[in-house]
Amino acid sequence: MPKPLLAILLATLTALPLAAESGEPRVEVVTSGLDHPWALAFIGDRRMLVSERPGRLRVIAVDGKIGAPVDGLPAIEVTGQGGLLDVVADRDFARNRMIYFCYAEPAVQGSGNSTALAAARLSDDAKRLEKVTTIFRQTPKVSSRLHFGCRIVEADDGRLFLTLGERGSRMADAQKLDNHLGKIVRIGKDGSVPADNPFVGRPGALPEIWSYGHRNSQGATLGPDGQLWMHEHGPQGGDEINRPEPGKNYGWPVITYGENYGGGRIGDGLTHKAGMEQPLHYWVPSIAPSGMAFVRGERYGKAWRGSLLVGSLKFGYLARLEMNGSRVVREEKLLTGLRQRVRDVREGPDGMIYLLTDEANGQLLRLVAD
Repeated sequence: MPKPLLAILLATLTALPLAAESGEPRVEVVTSGLDHPWALAFIGDRRMLVSERPGRLRVIAVDGKIGAPVDGLPAIEVTGQGGLLDVVADRDFARNRMIYFCYAEPAVQGSGNSTALAAARLSDDAKRLEKVTTIFRQTPKVSSRLHFGCRIVEADDGRLFLTLGERGSRMADAQKLDNHLGKIVRIGKDGSVPADNPFVGRPGALPEIWSYGHRNSQGATLGPDGQLWMHEHGPQGGDEINRPEPGKNYGWPVITYGENYGGGRIGDGLTHKAGMEQPLHYWVPSIAPSGMAFVRGERYGKAWRGSLLVGSLKFGYLARLEMNGSRVVREEKLLTGLRQRVRDVREGPDGMIYLLTDEANGQLLRLVAD
């Protein structure tokens, strides 16, 4: 087949809706050809920002039109799991055009990298970032390609939560308060530390820390209860959903429902210990969760409202968790035929669910309720 004809055929196929199992929403391909997309953030009703891990930020319309890369990003270290990661729009974006994004930041001198959080204004023509300011840097920097965490959530009070991985090789530091490894931090939009953070004024503790004992969170959202919800990767088993509360210890690596890669217990092999929190829900085996969103509307029927959606990187499906308060009462596996790594999950202003697939030819998908 001639190459131009083959290209046209492939483009036509990717534009067709994917088949869905009976009872599931239909999956529509909004656009494809994205390079390992990581996060999406709506900037109005018709457009969204999409980050690509190799260090590009694009504006994509809901009709699938992809814009050129936005100019003005800072230096980003693209290595392993690191690169340009989460992006969110300020809830007052229509007025101030502010966005926040996190990324792997290289050391200025020497080796190492860490997760950083920046604030910027998106220009009126949406072609460049203005007034880019790094408002938080994870310390210390570590020579690692793993566990950057890097999900951002704006709370109702305007403060920002940021999830931070323990970088893989430094898992014991998740239990120490003199570093940002394996922590969730809470800061103001200017990088300031809120006076009511739990460790403010405590000797030997970093004041940005909100909670600790986390492994690597790639999903976080604000729940219907107004509280922060997140999930985190376990090792081999033991992926967790948590609702982090100020000052509390979520156990990694002292307690876990997982085991070492290849088998064998981690530490003393404990799942419970006094002073350490139990997860609200956990997976064994691991699904490698990424992306997280509550369904707030009824576009997909009343049964879906209040459900928690979580993407699976490992198995390439979307998990729908039915909730009773903070308790998971049922889990449904959706889109099991997708066979792509689901990286991000968001509910759009139109009430529809949008997904990103983390592939070299990544896709932006939309769930359509017929």
